[in-house]
Amino acid sequence: MPEHVSVYQLLGMTFLVLVTVAWGFGLALMLRHGRGEAALWRAAHTRPTLAHQRQTGPPRESVELTPAEEDAFEGLVRRLSADR
Repeated sequence: MPEHVSVYQLLGMTFLVLVTVAWGFGLALMLRHGRGEAALWRAAHTRPTLAHQRQTGPPRESVELTPAEEDAFEGLVRRLSADR
């Protein structure tokens, strides 16, 4: 033992080293144990990758057209089909 180091300093350093080793060992055990629990939790709580899909489409919407609007729509369809 060096002359300039007191017994209390040596005991303190020994205690700190032992506490650090025990902390590291405990941390390694917790991480190893937690890894298995985390894998089980992830397997039980997975989210579906796609949202729930409807089996049928949305309800149809319809609008009643006036005779003038129907004539204008027919003219538009004729003009667009003639351009092709």
